[in-house]
Order: sequence, then structure tokens, then C-alpha cells
Amino acid sequence: MWKDKYRIGVELIDRQHQELFNRVSNFLQAVEGEGTWEEKLEQVTSTMEFMQNYVVEHFEAEEQYQREVNFPEYETHKRVHDDFKATVNDYAETFAREGYNQELVQEFGAKLMTWLIMHVAAADQRIGAFVRDQGGGQS
Repeated sequence: MWKDKYRIGVELIDRQHQELFNRVSNFLQAVEGEGTWEEKLEQVTSTMEFMQNYVVEHFEAEEQYQREVNFPEYETHKRVHDDFKATVNDYAETFAREGYNQELVQEFGAKLMTWLIMHVAAADQRIGAFVRDQGGGQS
């Protein structure tokens, strides 16, 4: 699912984005692939735990970088991150309360991939463009 066009030109952030794409892609393949629901459930719970932790780690790194380069859209970008963290946590709470059902898991997977593509391909590209416009390059 990762494409080179998603690169923003900041090595740490690009590596983290690749990891996010790989995890979400593996998650979707597991959910849509062969196997019992119990086998799929292991991948689902693993991905949920990963997303709750890694998204926070990635967003902190990305936000730190934005502050370092004085990215003018920092506050707006941070709000988008905060909203997505809340969405992931809402799904985690729903799964904890209601259990994992296939429909909700597929909805969660689709939301993850859609958000990731839209955010990295649009919002995060503005970070790279801003740095390049300032005469910066790879970090």
C-alpha cells in the first residue's frame, strides 16, 4: 500500500509512515483473507494495540518536527492528529465493551486506511513542501 509518492522528505517520518502503511495493509489482508475468525482476531487485537501506541509515538515525532521547523499549520495539524487518536481510542473502547465483530472490524480497517492515505498524501505533504520552500531538505 505504501507508495514513494507519500514520502515527505523527512527520513524519520517517512519510515514511520511506511510502518503504519505496512501494519494497516497486513491488518486488512488478515481480515479479508482466509482463516477462521479466531485466527483473524489475533491480528485485529495486535493491530489495535499497535495503533494505540505507535500512532501516539508517530504523532509526537511528527509534531516535534513541525515545531522545530516552525510549520505554520502546526496547530491545525495537531488537532487532526488528536481527532484521529480519539477515533482509534473510541474503536478500542467499543471493541472492549462489545467485542470484536467482523462488520465493526472491517469498518475500523477501512477507516484506518482511508485516513492514512488521505492524511499522508495531503496534509503531511504540506510539511515536506514547506521545508523544501524554506530551503531545507532531508532530516
